[in-house]
Amino acid sequence: MGASLLVWLFITFKNEFNHFQFMSTTYARNFNTVLILKRLTFLCLFFMNKPVAAQQVNYSIGNDGWNPDSLGNHRAVIEFKGDAKIAKAIIPWRRRDTDPQDKRIIVEDAKTHQKILNVKPATLNREFGEIYFEPFSGSGEYYIYYMPYKNEGRSNYPKGVYLKPENTASEEWINLIADTKNISPATVKEMQSINAFNSFYPMEVIATKDETRNIISANAAATYLVFPEDRMHPIKMTDDLTQRWIQRGIKKTFSDTAAKGENFSFQLGILALKKIQNIKIQFTELVSVNGSTISAKNISCINTDGTGYDGKPLHFAVDIPANKVQAMWCTIDVPQNIPEGVYNGKATVTKGSAEPTEVQLSITVSNKSIANGGIDEPWKMTRLKWLNSTMAQDNTVVAPYTALKVEGNTISLLGRKVALNKDGFPKQVQTFFTSEMTGYQSQPNNLLAEAIHFHFTKKKDAKDIQWKNNGVKFTLHQPGTVQWQAINTSEDLNMEVNASIEFDGFVSYAVKVTALKDVELSNIAMQIPFSKPQAKYMMGLG
Repeated sequence: MGASLLVWLFITFKNEFNHFQFMSTTYARNFNTVLILKRLTFLCLFFMNKPVAAQQVNYSIGNDGWNPDSLGNHRAVIEFKGDAKIAKAIIPWRRRDTDPQDKRIIVEDAKTHQKILNVKPATLNREFGEIYFEPFSGSGEYYIYYMPYKNEGRSNYPKGVYLKPENTASEEWINLIADTKNISPATVKEMQSINAFNSFYPMEVIATKDETRNIISANAAATYLVFPEDRMHPIKMTDDLTQRWIQRGIKKTFSDTAAKGENFSFQLGILALKKIQNIKIQFTELVSVNGSTISAKNISCINTDGTGYDGKPLHFAVDIPANKVQAMWCTIDVPQNIPEGVYNGKATVTKGSAEPTEVQLSITVSNKSIANGGIDEPWKMTRLKWLNSTMAQDNTVVAPYTALKVEGNTISLLGRKVALNKDGFPKQVQTFFTSEMTGYQSQPNNLLAEAIHFHFTKKKDAKDIQWKNNGVKFTLHQPGTVQWQAINTSEDLNMEVNASIEFDGFVSYAVKVTALKDVELSNIAMQIPFSKPQAKYMMGLG
């Protein structure tokens, strides 16, 4: 019974060696309130552990104002105005990370930057943290670092490990917490990240369980929910909704501004309430009041449709597990010569037989005209079109490279030659570059001590299979690409070699081995016998 073995071999010939190629938010919590009737009929609210009143929290950037390799990248700025021995802070941090209770809490005096030892975390979950600490400087600001880590790797290969909780508080101080007269509330002034890169705001600030439950309950008949989002706020979370979407609610419209000639993009965030399969997005043309249009052919979803390296269309099936969020990135090629104005159309999300969801699109095309799709502003996601680029697929020769030449079984390219053996593999690879890489020399450097070849060893007698071959047959000869084939046969196996070389020196091999009858092999080995002087330049593969 015959069998086929397909082996892919990629070889890149580079000069003298081969390279084998990785802020302001609101939060709602259910506070238990205790109404205390005093003599003057004064009612006051005493906030207990479970956070209902909304609190405004600012998000800011710390401008690299502290050492992250011990304190982490995130802190809450706390203001304390009381005179009690214990400050109580409830931090609405809305964290996307799991198990906050397993990460250390560090409290620091903002004036002296002295670490406070008397600290007692109480309730710690992903939505909020309840923390008691000793405000030994009295009224003023304090910092609470809630994701401290230590780099246990190297500078070029960092490995951040979150610090485990520690108990530094004295037992005497902890006992004071039992008496509420010893406690004064502290307020959260702002949530800070060490820099803009590490900021969680707004797309990594989670919605609470109650907020998520409420928005799902309000749309109980739906199979999925769609959240239009602009390109400046990339969707980053797949397990949580962002508080930003809760505040906006479900919207069936999307509007934004684009320039003429711009590669414009936007997102449709999809929350699957049940497992859904084969999500598709269809687009109508965008039409302005005066009748100008942006063709539907200029609009696509890169998650589902694209262009392959060979220029052929690609189509992908997008499945979303239940309770997961999927970002669907959509792009619009705005024509360069289009009149300015507001262009309206729609995107329709479909999923099998489920009811489609329509999102009304309104794109304002400004009078501004930009070149090259706006790729000089990559933060606007203008380079997404590169995923579907067809540039250079005609494989024309790019200067200073030269056209490929074939003489017999030898292929010449800029500064190098590849001589083929009868079995189709390189017999020799030569480079004519000088050691300084600034010119050429008449005498070549040979990279191989002998031809590249395979060993197919039989288990029965430990002997290698001997091949018969008919030589190399060139199947394509263009200035930028040369392709060839070689058929090798034996009593037991057939080996078909298909290969190509490009003008820059990239060589690709596909080796197909077919058993002509049952045969047991103890080993299959590919030999690349580099000459010793050149072997020191070998990189990759360990």
